[in-house]
Parts: sequence; structure tokens; C-alpha cells
Amino acid sequence: MPNPTAAALVIGDEILSGRTRDSNLHFLAGELARAGIDLREARIVADQPAAIIAAVNALRSVHDHLFTSGGIGPTHDDITADAVAAAFGVPVGVREDARALLAAHYAKTGLELNAARLRMARIPAGAQLIENPVSAAPGFSLGNVHVMAGVPAVFQAMVAGLLARLAGGTPLLTQSLTIPRGEGEIATPLAALAAEFADLAFGSYPFVRAGAYGATVVVRGTDGARIEAALLRLAALFPEALR
Repeated sequence: MPNPTAAALVIGDEILSGRTRDSNLHFLAGELARAGIDLREARIVADQPAAIIAAVNALRSVHDHLFTSGGIGPTHDDITADAVAAAFGVPVGVREDARALLAAHYAKTGLELNAARLRMARIPAGAQLIENPVSAAPGFSLGNVHVMAGVPAVFQAMVAGLLARLAGGTPLLTQSLTIPRGEGEIATPLAALAAEFADLAFGSYPFVRAGAYGATVVVRGTDGARIEAALLRLAALFPEALR
């Protein structure tokens, strides 16, 4: 049975403006690979309702899972919950279990659960909460869409809890070999090797170091023995890579 597929949607003007460097996509990709969920597509959209709704509907319709980050905080520009609710055609409002989580957290910290913070308890109807052990404000899953915070520490904690309840597949394995030749020299034999090992994915990533050209060839797949066999053949083709 093939692995489940996934898409990622990063939401936020700060990412598109270059003010903030996204790290959540990088983290998510690694965790999904280990869980046996194949990340097939990623998008970044602005804090605009129409853009979020369109992306959510497009991505959730063609993948088993859609993971989002960003836009579920206490400020006016945190509109992800509303947009996801609109994409599903369901109402959104303060939910008692989410409110109770926030009330307990702010009582413990001595801060007021004011109207702005209460916005983080607004959950679309029918959604399941995603635990937030860092700052209490929950994410949520609605259908196959999993909505999480943009703050990296919170996002990572949410992903850990969420993946524990999702069915995965066979983890993706990776090995690589660095070859001190330009891609133009290795392209033909590499293509032949990739055709021979059609069940694996081969990627070539060029670099220039101290004026010399080279490429790191990465082999990915779910069968460790096949990957090892491919790497041995690759090393035989380019023995200088082992020197």
C-alpha cells in the first residue's frame, strides 16, 4: 500500500516579505519522512482570507493530509481559523474545551484571559483539538486539514502530538555520495543508473568549492538494501568519490 500523501501551507505576510525566515516547512518535511507520510507539495500564502481558502481547498482535495502553520494567534491578522472554517462551510466560535485550556494556562501564569487571548479558543465546528504543551492555545484538525501555530517551538510540539495519532507508512530513507566532478560529466551514467533502479529517487545537487565543481548525489527510497546497492554501483562508476 502506498504511503499517505501530504501538502504543507505556510501562512503569513512576514514570510513573503522576507522579514521572517520559515523553518517550519523544513522541520515538517523531516518528521513526515520519518513517519512514512510523503510530502508532495508546499505553498506560502499571505494573510488574506481568499488566498487561504483557495489554497486549503485546492490542497486538501488532492492529498491525504494538509498541514498548515501560522495565523492562529490573538491579533487581528490571525485569520486562519476563520478561513479554514469558510473553506469547509462550517461556523467558527469560542469552544468551551479550548477556552478551559487557556483559562487554566493564564490562571497559572497570572495573566488575564482577555478578549484578544480568547480569540485563540475560536475553533471551527466539528474540529478536533491539537495539543499545545508549550503555550496552551490549541491547534485543530478539521477533516484532513491540520492547523498549527507559526511559532517554531509551538509548531514542533504540535507536530509531535499530531503525528502520534495519524497513520503513516514506510519511512523514507536517504543516502548520499559526493562526487568531485561537474554535473555535465556525471549526467549520462547517472541517468542510466536511475533507470536501472527505477524504484528509487536520484537527485543531483551541484556545488563549487575552491573553484572546483562537484555534485552530491542523493538516493532516496523505502528499501534500505536497494539504496545500498545503488550507492555501491554509483561508487564503482565514480571511484574518486571514495578517496
